[in-house]
Amino acid sequence: MLSDSALPIIKATLPVVGENIQEIASRFYEHMFAGRPELLDGLFNRGNQADGKQQQALAGSIAAFATALVESPGKLPENLLDRVAHKHVSLGLRPHQYAIVHENLMWAIGDTLGAAVTPEVAAAWDEVYWIMANMLINKERGLYTAVDLNPDEIWRTWEVAARIEETPDVVSFVVRRTDPRPTKPSLPGQYVSLKMTMNDGVHQLRQYSLTKADDGDHRQFAVKRVAGLDGKPDGEMSNLLHSSLKVGDRVQLSAPFGDVVLNYSNRPVVLASAGIGITPMAGMLSHLAKSGADRKVHLLHADANPGSFALRKQVADSLAELPDGKHDAWFEAPGDNPAQNEHSGFMNLDDIVLAEDAEYYLCGPLPFMQHVRSALIARGIPAKDIQYEVFGPDLWLADFQ
Repeated sequence: MLSDSALPIIKATLPVVGENIQEIASRFYEHMFAGRPELLDGLFNRGNQADGKQQQALAGSIAAFATALVESPGKLPENLLDRVAHKHVSLGLRPHQYAIVHENLMWAIGDTLGAAVTPEVAAAWDEVYWIMANMLINKERGLYTAVDLNPDEIWRTWEVAARIEETPDVVSFVVRRTDPRPTKPSLPGQYVSLKMTMNDGVHQLRQYSLTKADDGDHRQFAVKRVAGLDGKPDGEMSNLLHSSLKVGDRVQLSAPFGDVVLNYSNRPVVLASAGIGITPMAGMLSHLAKSGADRKVHLLHADANPGSFALRKQVADSLAELPDGKHDAWFEAPGDNPAQNEHSGFMNLDDIVLAEDAEYYLCGPLPFMQHVRSALIARGIPAKDIQYEVFGPDLWLADFQ
């Protein structure tokens, strides 16, 4: 909780900070990378920096956290903190690096707001930062402990054992462990970070959902080639993997992390995805099939056309192994002879029968998830029963709606 001295200051300054938080975030990153360019080599995703997503995510999370401290201090945004913590440990973030962020963030607040940032205002926002940072540090310490690793040990070397061309734009990679140290199997829905050297020699990291249940010795993930739109560059990691990663090559993968994990219960499961958002759903279905689960499982998937539905055979095989598994698919351009469970156009849940008391998991483009979540809530589904996975920084923060 905020101190008695900081609380009224944060209440009074939150509107002006909120109005300028995007500018603060932009100046923060610019200033930090100017002084610490090494942070872009092996830690920060420069693609998210280039398109502004990381700045938007930081701005949103700080504003949301400060608002919660003022309006509901007894109910802080645990889901937001969990999501950030899992992402941080998948990158090997260390506690001392929060001091670097603090120094540059406080500079950016002062540089943006000028004389309005009195010593008292600076001290109050300093308090907000360290409450959030210490909560994250504690969560991250617990996550490292849970996998018996420290930030220096989360990386392992894996060898590409198979490359599967799923669609013209999606390829799956199966990797096998080469490091003699044991690894733990992943949980359904988790992802790994992959570290690669780019063509200019800079190391970059990206997260990829694991698409099959594993034993710790083999892992599988799928990569969609990202094409630049509206003048933005192509995805450098995805295009590098598509063009150059082959069987026999070795890659660096982190231990599996991720806060959107399939709950172990007997409740029905509804998985709603679009496009490459099928990847964590494929992983969940694989885990359910491998464990012999007898839960009701309903996959809802939307795609451009049947040929762009990545991992289609794999998820169909997993559903076939389940005693009560089914799926519905929507295609913008359906085939000539669509099956009974194939629909034309965008996903529409109006005529879809959904199991009572189900748990829902969403993944796909942000507009898709917003549409599906709104449709589910309109049907009386409690928000607490709807989880969502975002590829990249979370610009939605749906838990605050």
